[in-house]
Amino acid sequence: MPAIYLIRHGQASFGAEDYDQLSPLGEQQSRLLGDWLHRCGQRPARVVAGSLKRHRQTAEACLDALPGGYAGEWQIGQGFDEFDHHEVLVRYRPEFDDRAALGQFLADSGNPRQAFQQVFTAAVARWVGGAHDDYAESWAGFKTRCNAALAELTAQAAEGTTWVFTSGGPISVIVQQLLGIPDRKIFDLNWTLANTGITRLMYRPGQVSVGTVNAFPHLDAAGDPQLITYR
Repeated sequence: MPAIYLIRHGQASFGAEDYDQLSPLGEQQSRLLGDWLHRCGQRPARVVAGSLKRHRQTAEACLDALPGGYAGEWQIGQGFDEFDHHEVLVRYRPEFDDRAALGQFLADSGNPRQAFQQVFTAAVARWVGGAHDDYAESWAGFKTRCNAALAELTAQAAEGTTWVFTSGGPISVIVQQLLGIPDRKIFDLNWTLANTGITRLMYRPGQVSVGTVNAFPHLDAAGDPQLITYR
């Protein structure tokens, strides 16, 4: 049965001017993933990447770790792009449209990552709740987009394994649809998805099933807990 690996991107650059850029650790995670997949005898029959920089950079580092690299052409699947984090945040806290204001808020908190997590969780709850219609892409629209991208992919005949380089949001809502997870619980899953973690789907005509969620043996095997990150 053909498989699809939904691969979350490597660690991005939290707090930097350009978040959509892999950190040095994110590049290392991606190389470790490619090396581990090779040692397991895995090689993609098809590669799909979202259109964001961190998707492409993760794919490049991972595929470059394969002997001889990957000679095939990628598909760019915008349906696998992440939701607009910035818009979701500023609809909840409009003052954070000013990067300086957000930076000052985080600096004053004493624990920037924890402070951001708390405010962003509240922002996401506003978006998912559906009571506000001031988003360019609604929560319902985001779910429809991601699941349509998966449906299009499974409708295309392919032998072997497809590697999809994407983000935590699309992975979460695809798993949500397949396992029937309610909206109120889905971000409990999203927050636990590790950078470069693999969610494996099995499919055949008319049926898609979840094999594994959020596997990262390539990071565990490296023996360094600091390699395992979630943002």
